[in-house]
Amino acid sequence: MMNQHVGIKILWTFVLWGLLLLVVAAVGPSNAPQSTEPSRLCVVWTSGDPDVAKNVCFMYTLNAKKAGWFDEVTIVVWGPSAKLLSENRELQKEMKAMQEAGVVTEACIVCARRYGVEKKLQDMGLTVKGMGKPLSDRLKGDWKVMTF
Repeated sequence: MMNQHVGIKILWTFVLWGLLLLVVAAVGPSNAPQSTEPSRLCVVWTSGDPDVAKNVCFMYTLNAKKAGWFDEVTIVVWGPSAKLLSENRELQKEMKAMQEAGVVTEACIVCARRYGVEKKLQDMGLTVKGMGKPLSDRLKGDWKVMTF
């Protein structure tokens, strides 16, 4: 009688451990899809408001790169932001910090020319080029795109 009771306890122990292993396997990270593609973020900065730039756009963009929230981070200067960046030394310093952290910095050439700031943006190390097609490709691809 005692041996039968011990046998039932051992059986239930194995059953419970087996169920626990099944639960861990079902909810564990091994079931998460494994992507070999890098995560990519494109921040499109269009606002001419320095508060939006400093307290939202630049802060998130820099931290997305530094904290590793995304493998690749690009910021695109588009529209009124091109003029603002060319005039605001504090934002220029923050853009430099993003570049040093590994954020790719690009600007729309048409916008830069309309504001007369193409050379100034290039001198700051931004890649100034046509952005319509690259942005469209990112929107259709696997990029996450944010706009400020």
